[in-house]
Amino acid sequence: MLVQERSTPKPPKGQTRTLPTLHPNRFSEAKSLDFSTWVSENLYKIITVLLLVATVAALFFLRNVGDTAALLCFETQSKNLEKIELPQIKWNSIATITDKSSPYANFRTERWIVVSVSDYPSDSLRNLVRIRGWQVLAIGNSRTPSDWSLKGAIFLSLEQQASLGFRVVDFLPYDSYVRKTVGYLYAIQHGAKKIFDADDRGDVINGDLGKHFDVELFGEGARQDTILQYSHENPNRTVVNPYIHFGQRSVWPRGLPLENVGEVGHEEYYTEVFGGRQFIQQGISNGLPDVDSVFYFTRKSGLEAFDIKFDEHAPKVALPQGVMVPVNSFNTIYHSPAFWGLMLPVSISTMASDVLRGYWGQRILWEVGGYVVVYPPTVHRYDRIEAYPFSEEKDLHVNVGRLVKFLLSWKSSKHRLFEKILELSFVMAEEGFWTDKDVKFTAAWLQDLIAVGYQQPRLMSLELDRPRATIGHGDRKEFIPQKLPSVHLGVEETGTVNYEIANLIHWRKNFGNIVLIMFCSGPVERTALEWRLLYGRIFKTVVILSGQKNPDLAVEEGQLEQLYKNLPKIFDRYGSAEGFLFLQDDTILNYWNLLQADSTKLWITNEVAESWTTVPTNENKDWFSKQAEMVQKVVSTMPAHFQVSYKESVTNGQGITVCSSEVFYVPRRFVADFVELVNLVGPLEMHQKVAIPMFFVSMDSPLNFDPVLSNMIYKQKPPTNNSSTLYSAKVPAVHPLNVSSEQDFIKLIRIMAEGDPLLLELV
Repeated sequence: MLVQERSTPKPPKGQTRTLPTLHPNRFSEAKSLDFSTWVSENLYKIITVLLLVATVAALFFLRNVGDTAALLCFETQSKNLEKIELPQIKWNSIATITDKSSPYANFRTERWIVVSVSDYPSDSLRNLVRIRGWQVLAIGNSRTPSDWSLKGAIFLSLEQQASLGFRVVDFLPYDSYVRKTVGYLYAIQHGAKKIFDADDRGDVINGDLGKHFDVELFGEGARQDTILQYSHENPNRTVVNPYIHFGQRSVWPRGLPLENVGEVGHEEYYTEVFGGRQFIQQGISNGLPDVDSVFYFTRKSGLEAFDIKFDEHAPKVALPQGVMVPVNSFNTIYHSPAFWGLMLPVSISTMASDVLRGYWGQRILWEVGGYVVVYPPTVHRYDRIEAYPFSEEKDLHVNVGRLVKFLLSWKSSKHRLFEKILELSFVMAEEGFWTDKDVKFTAAWLQDLIAVGYQQPRLMSLELDRPRATIGHGDRKEFIPQKLPSVHLGVEETGTVNYEIANLIHWRKNFGNIVLIMFCSGPVERTALEWRLLYGRIFKTVVILSGQKNPDLAVEEGQLEQLYKNLPKIFDRYGSAEGFLFLQDDTILNYWNLLQADSTKLWITNEVAESWTTVPTNENKDWFSKQAEMVQKVVSTMPAHFQVSYKESVTNGQGITVCSSEVFYVPRRFVADFVELVNLVGPLEMHQKVAIPMFFVSMDSPLNFDPVLSNMIYKQKPPTNNSSTLYSAKVPAVHPLNVSSEQDFIKLIRIMAEGDPLLLELV
């Protein structure tokens, strides 16, 4: 929203402001300085000051000394004001809204293209107007020229929008594309059955939407063919990158959780679904596809424009219930059973609005038996070498992964669609995905839909509530996506890059079901996202802990001295994981050198002399002696198999085994043992450096540990001149190498690229 500064009126140009003339000799007659006279003349001022002082004193007294009931009452009322309330709507008492003000009040058509315009008509917009059988509706905002006009298009200025009588207008910012919400209502009011959500910088390929999308779902013109569908067999997969299906493995759409960016493998197999209920149809864009600022700013050198091509011959692909995909607002067709899902949220950043709308809409779409289908390239968008800052996408990168998980778990007992929609918006506000402004906005939107004549679709039973059907071999359909060349950093992806992608797929296959648990001692605001970008490509997920919790970055709280006590909860959270790899942020993991390791065995630095040591204890009650007493106490309570294993491994009774424990791995088969040992420690303040080696030798003999970490580079202190000189890509891990800023991360990526060249695409 544009904000104008208020200032005092300026005099017309050429004039000067005339100041009153002061005459130094013109004084009023001196007044008497008698005290009683002064008091009588200033009595009202004295009383006012005394009242103010008394009020402040009373408030201070109530807050700090006396009865606080009055202030508590005030604070309670303030909290009640902040409490989010579910709007109460009388659905059967909503009055009809008819168009009485626009020149097109009597115009009706079924196919509409809705765009937001902030400048004079572009060539792409002129081409949209030429598409036969579709009516273009241009929605203005505060930046739109007042004389905007385009033959063949209906234009709604801010003033015209305000005169339509829609409730939603009161919530819309003046300078944003989310004002398209008015356009959706206007189109529905004027007979819309299909709405193409578009922007003014893309050309429809061949100028015919019907050649790309399924414009007709019912009647004679409908194509009732079967559609390829992503498999629902893996319950842990909740979101997919559709660009892989259409030939671009190293590109990802805006709104894809960054932890999923590294999932570049193609589908092992698909299933099929009957067409006819693809009520939301998402098109792919050639040229500049819908990518986020992380991709835009890290995948090009100089000012050359993106011109990325997708496979136009790849089949369209549907999303089953339980699996989602990013949906945008500039290349998508909505059919009337999904018109309720067009609402663009207003309380979040504009670059997140359509993406959150898409996820929100997909969840509700399942309630009416609909699904999303992604189509081969439908438009060509031109890269204007203009981008938006990363900060505009904060609502995406911070919340979208959590939002997908929340939506999949959400259930509603409401019996009408609009009641479910309002309830979901309300709960999303409670969960912090948007604010109560969007709850009120949703209520206004739903009432406006009814007011313009929209009929609620009927609810259908959710497949999510039923056991997943087993996919037989006869139901499996194969499709191998192409590997199309793309230009990143000025380097064309040919056979070399395809080989590098094959390596990435190979690493992902080995480590894709292993959870990486990282402890960050440095500032997570500068490194948490970077660590997830680096390691999230390889591992199942990256769980980050730090001394201080940061919910915005999904960083959990934990103290390094006893961090092992946090691990059982993480183990339980990822019950299907193959294993758990722990890593401190001052240790760099060269995952390409871990392929030979046995993922069913324990890994630790027991063969690294500077990391795994035995410290003699004495009777001076120093720190090591106190830790040794705790170890003896725990060992004495161990079950036989733990105690025997421990005593066979630790033969020196006068010492204590200490391991720095910067990196270690616990496979699934030892998780229960690890948790049991943590419980045996209980409230004892045993240090992580003492507890971890005790756990490992109790669980298994060191002779059975996998020696993969034995040749890591390990130093007590980094080099004084340049820590990067310590690094080598030929070892499994390097310690210490500190990363505390984005600049440090960029340096790290460049030296790690020796082992994983695709990392250069991150910087």
